[in-house]
Amino acid sequence: QVHLVESGGRLVQTGGSLNLSCKYSGSISGSDAMGWYRQAPGKQRELVAAVASRGTRTYAGSVRGRFFIFRDYSKNTVDLQMDNLKPEDTAVYTCATGSLSFYSDSGVRAWGQGTQVTVSS
Repeated sequence: QVHLVESGGRLVQTGGSLNLSCKYSGSISGSDAMGWYRQAPGKQRELVAAVASRGTRTYAGSVRGRFFIFRDYSKNTVDLQMDNLKPEDTAVYTCATGSLSFYSDSGVRAWGQGTQVTVSS
């Protein structure tokens, strides 16, 4: 069983930065990716960043160049560094692991509980 716990969400002003951290434990498959999803009010949940088991990083177009995902195997964490934040980045951010895709979340094996990020204009 996999356990994911996020931290770091808070209120921040436009243009500010935040670092979200996901602490994971349990049996993470060696082939599974880890990533961050977000869901804004009234919108569908979307994958914003993922890091594959081999280290390849992928980003949604809306965050590319502003967000950076990093997996630290020594600490069992997956961090999401978010810079130049915009009001449209406001959402609940959730850590996940599994076969992650920008088109479907059916491959997700485990979800965290989520952390709220609010960007004020």
